[in-house]
Amino acid sequence: MSEQEERLARCFASVFPALKPEEIPTASAESVAAWDSLAAVTLVAVIQQEFGVEIDPLDLPELNSFEGFRTYLGLYRDPDSRKDVNTAQ
Repeated sequence: MSEQEERLARCFASVFPALKPEEIPTASAESVAAWDSLAAVTLVAVIQQEFGVEIDPLDLPELNSFEGFRTYLGLYRDPDSRKDVNTAQ
């Protein structure tokens, strides 16, 4: 896991403290009972603060899992698969 993925995992752990570290990479709104609308808003706020980005509200429906946030933030190790989150539309 890259440093940025670890930062994202810490964001998830702060919002969902009952998750075990090994559960975080597969966490989603469907698999985490505590993932309700308030938790989703809190998670977005925590991630925005941690990464210094502003997440477009229109993108929120796609951001329903660790993988979704990871993709949105472009946290893959392969530089060809990254996107600039500041220009994401």
